This record gives sequence, C-alpha cells and structure tokens, in this order.
Amino acid sequence: MEHAAWRCATMIDIAMWWRALTTMPRVNTAQWQTLDPVAKWLIACRASVFFMTITAAALGGLLAWRAGQFEWDIWFAVCLGLVFAHATNNLLNDYTDSRRGIDSSNYFRNQYGVHVLEDGLLTLRQFYLYLLITGAIGLLLGAWLVWQRSGLTLDLMLAGVFFVLFYSWPLKHYGLGEPAVLLVWGPLMVGGCFYVVAGHWSWDACWLSLVYALGPTTVLFGKHTDKLEADRNMQVNTLPVILGEERSRLAVVVMLAASYLLCLTLVLAGRYSWTLLLVMLNLPYLLKIVRVFGKAKPGLRPTDYPVEIWPLWFSAHAFSHTRRFTSLFLLGCLADIILY
Repeated sequence: MEHAAWRCATMIDIAMWWRALTTMPRVNTAQWQTLDPVAKWLIACRASVFFMTITAAALGGLLAWRAGQFEWDIWFAVCLGLVFAHATNNLLNDYTDSRRGIDSSNYFRNQYGVHVLEDGLLTLRQFYLYLLITGAIGLLLGAWLVWQRSGLTLDLMLAGVFFVLFYSWPLKHYGLGEPAVLLVWGPLMVGGCFYVVAGHWSWDACWLSLVYALGPTTVLFGKHTDKLEADRNMQVNTLPVILGEERSRLAVVVMLAASYLLCLTLVLAGRYSWTLLLVMLNLPYLLKIVRVFGKAKPGLRPTDYPVEIWPLWFSAHAFSHTRRFTSLFLLGCLADIILY
C-alpha cells in the first residue's frame, strides 16, 4: 500500500504542467501531495507568467538572427537563465510579502492563486530548498554566459540580480516596481539578450524592446490597480496607490496606445519594415480593452466572468491584450527578418 501511494505521489502529471504554465491552478493540501516535483515547482513559481520572459528572450534572439549573429547554445542559456531568474523573483516576492505579514488574512494575492507558504503547502525549510535550487541554476547559467561572452555580460547579470533581490522590497513598496518592470522586460532582457547572443549593443534593439516591455508593465500596473485598496491598507505604495485608481487606469490606456505608436514611429523612421504594423490588426481588441479601463472595477464578479480568474480584472484584461499584441508583434518581427 505504501509503495502504491509513493508511486501515486510521484507520478508525472503533464496535464498539470500545462495547467501551471497557462493558468494559476488552485490546489488543496491533498491534491498538492499527489503532484510530481516539477508540477509543484511550476505552481510555486507562478509559471503561467513565464511566457512573458520567454517572449523577451525570443525577441532578443530574433534581433540577433536579424543581425546575422545568432548562436543557439548561447540563446538557449540566456532564455533558461531569464526564466530561472523570473522564477526566483516570484518565490522571493511571495517569501518577502509573507514574512512582512502582507500576504496573510486572505490578502488579494491569496485569492487568485496558490501561495505555497500562506497555504501551508511547503514548510519554510522546503521553501528555502526551492529558492536555493532555482536561484543557483539561474546564477550558474549567468556565470557560464559571463565566461563565454565577458564584456557587458557581467554588468547585465549583476543588474538582473539587483532587480531579482530588491523588486519585492523596497522597489515595489515605493512606486518603483512598475518602472523597474519596464526597464527589465525591455532593455535589460531584450537588449541584454541581443548583446549576449550577438556580441554587441544595439540601440535599435532597445527601442524595439520598449514596445514589448509595455505589455508586461500594463499587466503589472493592472494587477496593482486591482489590489489598490489592499495594498494601501498594507502601506504598500505601488504606483497605482500613489496615483489613485482613475489615473492608474488612464496610465494603462496611455501605455497600451504607446505600444502601437512606437511601432509606427520605428517604421516611419526606417528602423524596421512595414511588417511591424501587423500589430494594427489588434486595434479592434484594443478598443475593447480601453472601454474596460474606462470604468471602475466591478464590485462583484460579473456572472459571465471566469471564477478562476476573479478577483483579477484589469490585470486579466491587460494580460489578454498582451498575448494578442505580442503574437502579432513577434510575427511582424519574424516577417521583417524573412522578407528583408
């Protein structure tokens, strides 16, 4: 019987891997015990947001390919390193907020996904092991890339370590979390990936990276707007707390519009081809999202709104827009490479 239970507890669940990579599955203690180690790690790290980091690495790689200086092994190490850095940051974010008492008492964070510490799914010792292994893999990959490339690679790695360690506190608590995301998912991730893979810096890549980085920034801005009151009560002064809900909603609309306008500007300036304008196919959906951000968040979940997503509202809509926009954006970048 014990042997059968052990087999059940260690059975690989590919379906759960996919769920963890695409949603934030909610599991209880009994369900958690049956999951394999990879599924547990994916859930603990909130892997559903990894697509934004992988996309940043993909964009940096595409730009290096465009420059005729692409190397698969270097790019793969960069991509994997960024994913493990992101995972480390997510774990540290949950740990920091839990230790500071922010994520207790059914705080907003606990309502939309599993919090392995607050839900008692991992002991502190087990959590430290997750954090140590995840962070160590990211550092080892970074060290290998520094050894392979030298130059600015060490500076880029140290900048990444800074944001991983200090995003949760103090940056997020003093209105600097949102600007940090714009910098990290733009010039640092995309521009840095291009530098490490291609071997030289490119300001064109940095400007293009801002188009992409506006997407993750709107998602984070939306999430912090969703939980504005909860953060204010906990004295977590995110930028939406500082600006207030109405101005925060307007700020997201401005950033969404800026992503399209920046694409148009780069094309008109001759830096990239017309294929970048494929993102304009998403304009009808943009108008829908603008209408969402034009109103306050509903007090109660609309009957046709997915239960598993609520109470996320602005962030969920920004996330949906980012997925659609990014798909067209990457397609436009790829077409630019193939056709020109």
